[in-house]
Amino acid sequence: MTRIAIVSNRLPPLDRDEASAGGLAVGLSAALEDSGGTWLGWDGTVASAPDGAASIQQSAPYRVVSLALSEQEHAGYYIGFSNRTLWPLFHGRADLVRFDPSAFATYRAVNARFAKQLAAGAGNHDLIWVHDYHFLCLGQELRRLGIELPTGFFLHVPFPAPDTLTALPCHRELIGALSAFDLVGFQTEGDVRNFHNYAVRHLGGTVSADGTVCALGRRFRTGAFPIGIDTRRFAALAVSKEAASLRDRLGGCFRDHLGIIGVDRLDYTKGLEYRLRAFERMLQTRQGHPGQTFLLQIAAPSREEIPEYNELKHELEALSGRINARHARIDWTPVRYINRTFSQTRLAALYRLSRVGLVTPLRDGMNLVAKEYVAAQSAADPGVLELSRFAGAAERMTAALLVNPFDIDGMAKATSRALDMSLDERRERWSELVSEIRDHDVHGWRDDFLRALLAGSGRQDLEDRCGMPGPVAVARHTPGPRATVEVGSGLRRRCDRPGATPHEQEIKCDAPGWRVRPCV
Repeated sequence: MTRIAIVSNRLPPLDRDEASAGGLAVGLSAALEDSGGTWLGWDGTVASAPDGAASIQQSAPYRVVSLALSEQEHAGYYIGFSNRTLWPLFHGRADLVRFDPSAFATYRAVNARFAKQLAAGAGNHDLIWVHDYHFLCLGQELRRLGIELPTGFFLHVPFPAPDTLTALPCHRELIGALSAFDLVGFQTEGDVRNFHNYAVRHLGGTVSADGTVCALGRRFRTGAFPIGIDTRRFAALAVSKEAASLRDRLGGCFRDHLGIIGVDRLDYTKGLEYRLRAFERMLQTRQGHPGQTFLLQIAAPSREEIPEYNELKHELEALSGRINARHARIDWTPVRYINRTFSQTRLAALYRLSRVGLVTPLRDGMNLVAKEYVAAQSAADPGVLELSRFAGAAERMTAALLVNPFDIDGMAKATSRALDMSLDERRERWSELVSEIRDHDVHGWRDDFLRALLAGSGRQDLEDRCGMPGPVAVARHTPGPRATVEVGSGLRRRCDRPGATPHEQEIKCDAPGWRVRPCV
């Protein structure tokens, strides 16, 4: 089995249904469960003088290895450079960027500490997969320690336009460190174009047709790998006994009014203030139906140590209160604003009850809430997804109602249209969307990235463990037009077998492209 070491700032919850508003932990948990290995990250604690020792927990079939941060590391690496410099910069908010050279130095030092921890157990793994903007320098630090395993990086947030990135004084040093990876993956083709343009214009690099970049004396691969969700698992969660019980209890709230739901972290990139204003505009213009609908907005607390987030929290509380004061009746409250996290099961139940799912960020790498909302719907009576054009998910989920989140009137009209949409159109749109998220789920995302990483690093021997002609693997088919085939390496392949029914059979693998034969 291919053994993978994953590094990310956030660690997975040991309980898969634990409340979590972010998509990274949920998506990677599903991916690593199929392959096994190690997940290294920050344990969420801040100590005045941490001892530096790692905590190890087993979350079968993989280990979770966590490190604590010192107060200085938390202030410089996490609050400072990661979330007051990189986060606003990568989301196009150069006006909110706060750059402190000492914070960047701390960021580099934390990357070096995590690299040292990872290097200590590198012999137990076949490849390394690093995630997101917290660890842009980790590949370079691994190379300095002599680690030559295939090492890939995936950016979950958007990659900014070249001119935006150059506002950062250390942009060249940062991207130079990123070039130490064998493969750099992005969410969308637009992000890849931004990176290529930056490499050519500001690093004097060249880009090949296959996405290979040559710059700063390094040669590495790039590509778009849009992340998915565990679609079938989430759909099953929406019809589970616990979710059904929740829907029964909440059904009265949704029976007399059409529910509109938004689920986000409380963050200035999510466009929540624009969303609330658009909802109020719809109430004002939707003649004859003032109490027909309500907005349930869940905004999970996030980065409360950062002033901009507290300011946004107060703004949203005031705005939702004002809308309710102006429009509410004794028997109807138009906005239900909740500032806490919900479990995956509760969210699945709420998605299924809601006629409209609002996913309208000002900028987003992907946004898995859009995919979860679609996965949770009933085929007989599905809801409508209203999706920002500036979310990465919009690149492929074109059957959604695509909106400009800065256009208050346009969003109000789109929401009104979604509420009035015929059942036939809702079914047609949902059918296209659910096919997309089934065909491009989290397992396929992982497979695509790891296959590209192995191919680009010249490590075909790893594939050949299951790729040589003759070895027998077991394939488990699942119902539907695209059957899942699990092969001995732990990587999952697919075969198009219409009408596949649940059963197991023996298959053979061919080298080197993981082709499966026969699929009967």
